[in-house]
Amino acid sequence: MNIHEYQAKEILKSYGVRIQEGIVVDKLEDATSAAEALKAQTGTGWFVVKAQIHAGGRGKGGGVKLAKNMDEVNERVSQILGMQLITHQTGPEGKKVNKVLISEDVYYPGDSEPKEYYLSILLDRGRACNVIMASTEGGMDIEEVAEHSPEKIIKEWIDPRVGLQDFQARKIAFMLGLSGQALKEMVKFIQSLYKAYVETDSSMFEINPVLKTSDDKILAVDAKVNLDDNALYRHKDLAVLRDISEEDPLEVEASENDLNYVKLDGNVGCMVNGAGLAMATMDIIKLSGGEPANFLDVGGGANAKTVEAGFRIILQDPNVKAILINIFGGIVRCDRVANGVVEAYKNIGEINVPIIVRLQGTNAEEGAAIINNSGLKVFSAVLLKDAAKLVSEVLK
Repeated sequence: MNIHEYQAKEILKSYGVRIQEGIVVDKLEDATSAAEALKAQTGTGWFVVKAQIHAGGRGKGGGVKLAKNMDEVNERVSQILGMQLITHQTGPEGKKVNKVLISEDVYYPGDSEPKEYYLSILLDRGRACNVIMASTEGGMDIEEVAEHSPEKIIKEWIDPRVGLQDFQARKIAFMLGLSGQALKEMVKFIQSLYKAYVETDSSMFEINPVLKTSDDKILAVDAKVNLDDNALYRHKDLAVLRDISEEDPLEVEASENDLNYVKLDGNVGCMVNGAGLAMATMDIIKLSGGEPANFLDVGGGANAKTVEAGFRIILQDPNVKAILINIFGGIVRCDRVANGVVEAYKNIGEINVPIIVRLQGTNAEEGAAIINNSGLKVFSAVLLKDAAKLVSEVLK
């Protein structure tokens, strides 16, 4: 589950991570009072107004602007709030900005120049442990750094049996070229950040940039946090941070029906039980000359209710020209799924796209007979190659 920058910073702050302070507003008339409160709190004279959307690249898209006085704060907020912000992560349709974060200016003059770093924590599934990634090239797209200057990316793997060790935090700080007070600050920053990552059951923390201020403070100027959906039952206080206005409406509807759904750009909708089988089904669609329109896993206990919900979600995509249902009857019986398909078809009413149902496993033959004798515009298959052939035919 993605959350906004201001929400991520509040989590970090609760774990002792120094952040760029800010106040979030969703109405223009609150901008001045928020800026005045922030000035009283931090002493800042300049402000940074940031769009709050679930996407990166906000600055390049015009979603981050500097304000040097109160009048400019109002001007910048009016420019950003309500805009359709387009970045390289939003796609051409962009995202509407419903909230802005008014933040303090932390790039103030001093004894040394401010310096930006990159820092992230994520799970390395290949090594079955967390990895801390850091770079002196903060503020840039880490993908560009990885492609053009991979030697500038520092990686430190953390043994889950013992956790982050002090020497590892110091090692990262040394490799970033820090010394003196800045090094001590970075070590503390890394330790606090890692504790927050582990205790919130997150799948990714990305702080870009981490700033060394002109007086050697280390703080998070931006924060991108992804919480593990599967662990939210342990964190009711974090689950409420979900902003469904930032999510695809079909994905929201799917989650309400306990379906795992991800919308794609293709023309063949697919409904499958099991993530691995869903990936194989998407491959079959591709090899048949189509493009998968979605990833949809109805789970091991597929029934008439989940099948109908899946149908309704897939059919809301106008690009779908055919639907492939691929069910392996292990836990669930294929005849029960077939009855669910027929019942869902009748409940929804007229469906103008062909449906291919491939059933394999327990009572597969009985399930195929139910489909074939239904009198509906549904084609049954037993083998994957048969399903692929039918997909190819109906698309033509």
